[in-house]
Amino acid sequence: MTLSPGSEPDRGAARPRESPCGGRPLHGIREGGRIAGVTTSPDTGPHASLTSLSPDELAAFLTSRQQEYAALRRRGLQLDLTRGKPSSAQLDLSDRLLSLPTTTKDRSGADVRNYGGLEGLAELREIFADLLWVEPEQVVCGGNSSLTMMHDTIVHLLLHGGPDSPRPWVRDLLEGGVKFVCPVPGYDRHFSMLASFGIEMLTVPMNEDGPDVAAVEALVRDDPAVKGIWVVPTYANPSGAVCSQEVAAALVGMPTAAPDFRIFWDNAYAFHHLTEQEAKSADVLTLAAASGHPNRPVMFASTSKITFAGAGVGVLAASAENKAWFLRHLSMGSIGPDKVNHLRHVQFFGSAEGVREHMRRHRAIIAPKFAAVDEALTRALGGLEVAGWTRPTGGYFVNLDVLDGTAARVVALAGEAGIALTPAGSSFPLGKDPRDRNIRLAPTFPVLHEVEAAMTGVATCVGLAAAERLSAGG
Repeated sequence: MTLSPGSEPDRGAARPRESPCGGRPLHGIREGGRIAGVTTSPDTGPHASLTSLSPDELAAFLTSRQQEYAALRRRGLQLDLTRGKPSSAQLDLSDRLLSLPTTTKDRSGADVRNYGGLEGLAELREIFADLLWVEPEQVVCGGNSSLTMMHDTIVHLLLHGGPDSPRPWVRDLLEGGVKFVCPVPGYDRHFSMLASFGIEMLTVPMNEDGPDVAAVEALVRDDPAVKGIWVVPTYANPSGAVCSQEVAAALVGMPTAAPDFRIFWDNAYAFHHLTEQEAKSADVLTLAAASGHPNRPVMFASTSKITFAGAGVGVLAASAENKAWFLRHLSMGSIGPDKVNHLRHVQFFGSAEGVREHMRRHRAIIAPKFAAVDEALTRALGGLEVAGWTRPTGGYFVNLDVLDGTAARVVALAGEAGIALTPAGSSFPLGKDPRDRNIRLAPTFPVLHEVEAAMTGVATCVGLAAAERLSAGG
């Protein structure tokens, strides 16, 4: 089954077969296919399936991997694939920001060095409205972190409730609990934020076209304690999936027991394409308004992986009522954002097309690193049927699923060999992957030759851990 990005899969096509590592439709363990931002390939490679080997052949494979691993440790590597950070070369693309702005006034003539302008510079809001397929009147541009805006939104909901809340969420939290739906694998900081408030997390699968709608609907239909869901709609962290218009429409239109149910639409990677075929984010605010639930989604984005991760701009977009609600509570703690930084970004980009062109320069730097990940995994693991991985067409991560029960062992082996990986289970609430199989790979920060070295080592660790488990009867 072969699909172009953004197209719908053939519902009558054969389902992917189950594999020793759990059957997730990833490269290395299924029939070929390409669905909305995630590319998979036929289960072929230079090796025979480990489960097809005789005991003597498996023992020989284990010995060869043990020897490779010993050689790997002797290299004394110090490599880091733990976080999705832009590399120095990517940050260098934005160094012109350091000489901007060249004026102290915005388009209206207001002095950006002074107080005021809580919703952010109009020129910058127009740029992001164009990029996010929303109206400028729906946008708030803030400080450097969209994660802070997400945190503030939850705090305001807890303390005050939303525009359509019967009461503050904290009352529900204290009297019976508040719950959030969390598609997995997902973003660890979303989960740790909820955990810090004592909010219960309910997991659903993150499919190639977005969260499993049937599973979400079953959770929200009758339980008023289920107040929200996290969605990374475009090149999701870590799977690279893209939420389809159909899934987005279902999420904004589904019946919910909670009248103030919220979709935290974290569009962190909306512009972070790895190919020339650029996925378009679902128009969630328009879909929500059409469904009669205009306040349900709150959208977030930022320039953290576009310009400077530590000195960018966070963005929120929402219905008129949600935006007014957010600004009213924000005004209790702020008289205005860093408008000098806003003007700096306006002058740097010039327009939404300037952002798109800038992101093509990012792509030229990081796309070869993603190719190196796939090449190393295919070379060492192709055909073994002990691992599956995504070939994302955007975003910052590769999702690696290994043999059930071996992810923690793979991460430990890699660490002992000087290759730091994100802890196993990080893409699940509370760091608990029930199948101990998921590993998030972040190849953007190291230089290319370090990615190549690290992934060769990771592939060795995956093969060794799988051989150990199968040899022990796992």
